[in-house]
Amino acid sequence: MAEKMRSKAIVTGIGATRFGVLPDEDAYSLGTKALTEALSDARIDRSDIDALIVVRIPDYQQFSEGYGVDPNLAFALQGQGRMTGVAMQLGASLIASGAARTVAIVYGNDGRSAGAKYGGKADGYGSGNAGIWRAYGMTSPGAVHAMMFAQHAHEYGTDPLALANIAVTFRRHASLNPNAVMQKPISVADHQNSRFIAEPLRLFDYCLINDGGVAVILSNAETAGDQPHPPVYVRGIGTQTKMVGSGFPPADYWRAPMQAVGESVYSMAGLSRDDMDALMIYDNFSPTVLFSLEGFGYCEPGESGAWVAEGHLALGGRYPANTNGGHLSESYMQGWGLIAESVRQVRQSAGARQVKNAHNVHYMCASPLCSSIIFSDTP
Repeated sequence: MAEKMRSKAIVTGIGATRFGVLPDEDAYSLGTKALTEALSDARIDRSDIDALIVVRIPDYQQFSEGYGVDPNLAFALQGQGRMTGVAMQLGASLIASGAARTVAIVYGNDGRSAGAKYGGKADGYGSGNAGIWRAYGMTSPGAVHAMMFAQHAHEYGTDPLALANIAVTFRRHASLNPNAVMQKPISVADHQNSRFIAEPLRLFDYCLINDGGVAVILSNAETAGDQPHPPVYVRGIGTQTKMVGSGFPPADYWRAPMQAVGESVYSMAGLSRDDMDALMIYDNFSPTVLFSLEGFGYCEPGESGAWVAEGHLALGGRYPANTNGGHLSESYMQGWGLIAESVRQVRQSAGARQVKNAHNVHYMCASPLCSSIIFSDTP
């Protein structure tokens, strides 16, 4: 399977809307704008789309009719961030199997303007399982991650200042990104003086709920022909779940499924952690960054707080991370902004935030459905 999947798909186009409060848009219009930009970026026509995957857009038929496309295959996936890796793997699999030559993945999110709630009694988003845990005080995803970090701090002595370091570093990166919602730099003191939302997590430890759209065009590496940009290969990709018997929050911070999918994807890509030049880490909350670094093997269990404090995630560090500002400062596009940034980095087109000689970029997501993608400039 690894041989069949490796580098069969390339990213030929990316598109993104502006992010923020966009009350005149809905998921369909945001997806439409992002896809139009992605097709232009790839210099192909909508008629070239063989397969369409819409994410957080309610209806693939309505989107197709509105956009004027009749793909051979069409899918609609939930908007949960864990589905980003699933959508990318589905698209790459369609190409590797020969079922499609050009796959458009389109994400549209009007959650901010639509009043989407993540937690509390009004939370109608996702699986609805949160209702089981409300009696125990875990009324939101933030509350769950707050408990996970408290557990990590108790188990390993992790300094809460590690969270400040993450937030400050990603905000510094966002200050170089004209599309980031939050560009004003913050200090460690600013972080520490911000209010608690779910102690020990503070305001700057939370992602930014906004409206926006992102689209990605995947093409067959062998048949794509001449491209306007250097090819970005999906050199390794995989997912791994941990939903049975894990408890919530999980006692191992989802470390086991991250290790499993991480090793699988490193093997598929024929690369190691030492070959990675930048990291894109799903950062719905700042502690997730720590859990991901340990789970994917960039530092030992319990050492992530001290490791981050050494500056490895900053531009100029060993593993610059979330160079667009991530979910904490660019916008919460549920992984898609990080996918687009991965492509920009490998293309060497990220401007002031470009990582020097970024040949391989690792996207990772820690959740009950963990995912791992390695983007590369070589097959």
